[in-house]
Formats: sequence, C-alpha cells, structure tokens
Amino acid sequence: MAAFHSAKTLSFFLLLSFLFMARSDSPPATPVPPSTACNETTDPTFCRSVLPANGTNNLYTYGRFSAARSLTNANKFLGLVNRYLARQSGLSAGAIAALQDCQLLSGLNIDFLSAAGATLNTTNTLLDPQAEDVQTLLSAILTNQQTCADGLQATASAWSVRNGLAVPMANSTKLYSISLSLFTRAWVPPRHKGKKPSTKPPRHGRGLFDATDDEMVRRMAVEGTAAAVSVVRAVTVDPSGAGNYTTVGAAVTAAPTNLGATSGYFVIYVAAGVYEENVVVPKNKKYVMMIGDGIGQTVITGNRSVVDGWTTFNSATFAVLGQGFVAVNMTFRNTAGPAKHQAVALRCGADLSTFYQCSFEGYQDTLYTHSLRQFYRACDIYGTVDYVFGNAAVVFQDCTLHNRLPMAGQSNTVTAQGRGDPNQNTGTIIQGCSIVAAPELAANSAFATTNYLGRPWKLYSRTVIMQSFLAGIVDPVGWMPWDGDFALSTLYYAEYDNSGPGSDTSRRVNWPGYHVLNSTVDAANFTVGNMVLGDFWLPQTGVPFTTGLI
Repeated sequence: MAAFHSAKTLSFFLLLSFLFMARSDSPPATPVPPSTACNETTDPTFCRSVLPANGTNNLYTYGRFSAARSLTNANKFLGLVNRYLARQSGLSAGAIAALQDCQLLSGLNIDFLSAAGATLNTTNTLLDPQAEDVQTLLSAILTNQQTCADGLQATASAWSVRNGLAVPMANSTKLYSISLSLFTRAWVPPRHKGKKPSTKPPRHGRGLFDATDDEMVRRMAVEGTAAAVSVVRAVTVDPSGAGNYTTVGAAVTAAPTNLGATSGYFVIYVAAGVYEENVVVPKNKKYVMMIGDGIGQTVITGNRSVVDGWTTFNSATFAVLGQGFVAVNMTFRNTAGPAKHQAVALRCGADLSTFYQCSFEGYQDTLYTHSLRQFYRACDIYGTVDYVFGNAAVVFQDCTLHNRLPMAGQSNTVTAQGRGDPNQNTGTIIQGCSIVAAPELAANSAFATTNYLGRPWKLYSRTVIMQSFLAGIVDPVGWMPWDGDFALSTLYYAEYDNSGPGSDTSRRVNWPGYHVLNSTVDAANFTVGNMVLGDFWLPQTGVPFTTGLI
C-alpha cells in the first residue's frame, strides 16, 4: 500500500453538502425528475449529466440506467487499458505491471456489473441476501477502480499512462459511485441501510471443523467424504510425489470451473511441506476448499515486494478470486522482510471466502482483504505496518494479531481500511480477538516501537474492534492519523467492550469519526450476522462461527 494518500478529493464543504442533504420522502417507485434523483448521490452535478434530461422516471429506472451506463463505461475503460498494453514496447516494467492489474480488475468490474444488472432488471424488490449481494458487487467495483488508480499512482515510471487514463478513470469512479448511490436509495430498505441487528438470539455455527481432530480432516480431504460439507472431488498435493500433484498451483489448475454454491467443494489436501510458489486461484475456480496439515506444517511461501518491482496488488504469495474459497490448517508467508516495504502474504478478493486455523506471516501489508465478503476464524496474523488492509466486508473472530518488530523509526499499525465511498457496505471488524506483541517485539522492549490499532487509508475508512483483548503495547491514543486531518471527520472507528491493559479508552483520539460504543444495538451492527450476512453462507463451509455478539 502506498505510504501516504495525497488525495483529499472532496472539499470539506462539498462533503457536508451531500452528507447532510435532506432526504426525499418519496418512495422509490414515485416518479421524480432526474435533478431530484441526483440530490443525494455523491456527486449531484455529475449525476445530472449522466441521467436522461428529458422525461421523469422513478429511482428504479434511474438505478438501472446508471448501472447500464456503468457497464458500457467499464467495457470502454478495459479497451483503453488493452490498447496501452498492446503498445507495451514503449512502457516500463512498472507501468506494464500496473496496467495488467487494471486489466484484471476491469474484467472483474464487467463481470460484477453484468451480474448486478441482471438482478436489477428482474424486480423492484430485493430481499436479503439479494440486496446485500448487489451492494457488495457495486462496492467492489469502486474498490477495483481505486486499486487500479493506486497502482498507477505508485509507479513513477507510469506517468504518461497515468496522465492518459486520469480523466477516464476519474469519470469511471464517479459513475460507479452514482450507480451505488442510486441503488442504495432505491433497493436497500431503510432498516438495512443502518444494518439494524436481528432480534433473534445469536447463532453459533458448528460444522466439520468445529470438534474434529486433524486425522478426520485429512480423511475427509483424501476420501472426499464429510457429513457437514458436500464434496465434488478431492485431490492431494504432496511434494514427495505421493499425491496427485506436487505443487499447489497445479492442483488449482485442475479444479473444475465455475462450480455453483450447491455443487459441493473441490477439495485440495496439501500435505505438510514448504511450497515455494506464488499461487493464484482465478475467478472461475469457485468453491475450492484447501486443507493443510496445520499452521507451520503446510506452508506456501514467496518473497515478492514493491521494492523488487511488483505492485502491492501482485506481490501476494497467494491470491484468491474464486467465490466460496475455504482454507483450513495452512500458513501463507511472504519472506521479503521489513526493508522491502509492501509485501503481501495473502490477497483475497473472493466473495464468501473463509479462512480457519490459518496463519498469515509478513511485515508491511501482510494480509490484503481486498474486496467482497470474507470471514477469518482462529487465525494468526503477523506484521508491522498496515498489516491488515483492504476494503472488504470482513470479520475476524477468535484470531490473534501479532505485532512484529519493524524497522527503526517505524510505527506498527494493525489496520488500514480502504473504504472510499459512503455507500460501500465494507469495513474491517475484529471481534473476540487478541492484539499482542510477537515474540521478537516482546524480546526487544527497549526498542522504541509505537503500536496503533489502525490508520485511515481512504476517506471513509471503517474499522471496529470489539470484545477483544488489547495488550499493553497499544498506545493510549489508540489510532494514528494518515496525513494531517485527512478522513478524521469522515472515517468510522469504534471500540466496544474490549479488555486488557491496552483497552482503556480514556486517552483515545478525539476525532469526530471515532466512537466508543456503549450500546449492544450499535455493536450488533458489526457482527457476522449483520456485517457479512454469515447465516446465509457460512454453515456450508463447515467452519465454526458466532453470528452475533459473543
């Protein structure tokens, strides 16, 4: 992730104008002029230039129209990126790498807009999980576009490409934001805009991995049978040659394409060993379940970093895009070290993805929770600067976050959340976890390291830490600014019912966007059941979870 975010793209006064503009009382099906429909979007002036000027329609029609325009725009933007790549002989390696990221992300945006449009064209009424599905896709489109922009911005040698794409990229971002705004007004019921919690008692999901020993897990992986999880096929990766494959990448390639949610998992059992490879689970490899022999036993490791010429996005040792991915009993590692700055161990942009009893080891930018909906249970995360970052809707439950020893002069920041639009349903939630010193930090108590819970990477950064243990390493102010007063009024940072010597909130930052929650109703907005609608999809993973407050 870039060291500093220079863009304060919205003036404070423009920000106030759209945050506090009076809401219309008209229901979504009531015809309104386009100027009225645009009033509560993130850029009313741009919105009015997009919607048809003649005729009066309702919010549903405007929402469908903007989504269709967004799809057309996404195709045009991909074509522009492809044209730059076709002339890559005149481009630097850094520029090509950034453009390749944009190419991948633009292709995903086309997929997401096509899926969202198909849903919106069928009905004016969307119930959960459909409404949440579409909002998730439209949120991810903005994240993808921002990632493309960040990659080009971070590559000094890409200035000519950056200049050529600057206006199309800015217009794309504004258009996608308008589509998300209009969707939220028309299709998201008011009670869901604030994620009002369910009145049902908390559910504790129990599955295959909740009370079974490792031998049962291995038998399930090898034999392809389990009472709690449906399995299409199971294969084994073993570096000795005793299995079906000797590399993890080869097993992923062998997975069937586009499995459905009800088809069952393609299970890959990865035997103990150290696998030095960079693995990508592409978007068409859906519902892959990867099971190892345990943390520190089954290890996938790499050493890509920004210093060595990779983009942050593509520095990941393990990257997953395929929906429904599950990983159990594995370690994902990046050994580039603190001097190489951004170096990702795992990047996840897979919707409905789950990680259980896994570890993620790196320094700066260890775990890139890039986009869509994710859940982590009983995992260990090690790092220094912004080591849990991204813009997914993600919940960490029963995990331990280990602050490592950084370079001299660096501070540790656990999170750097990247929500860039007020209508995105994203945020980083840390529930029932522990934030502690890793052994090397604890052993060097004389080394002056300041430890913060997070800092705001983007304008609407949202992070909630609740019901967790905070060790004494956490600085009393709790949170670190990114750059001056950037995002301090627009972020949403909250703490609720934490314990430990680092949990005292009496000396915390006094930012307008920081909150100490005292209400279970407010805190329940950020649980598994509300933040990622886990009741709809986590049971089939076999991973234990608590849907409400602990």
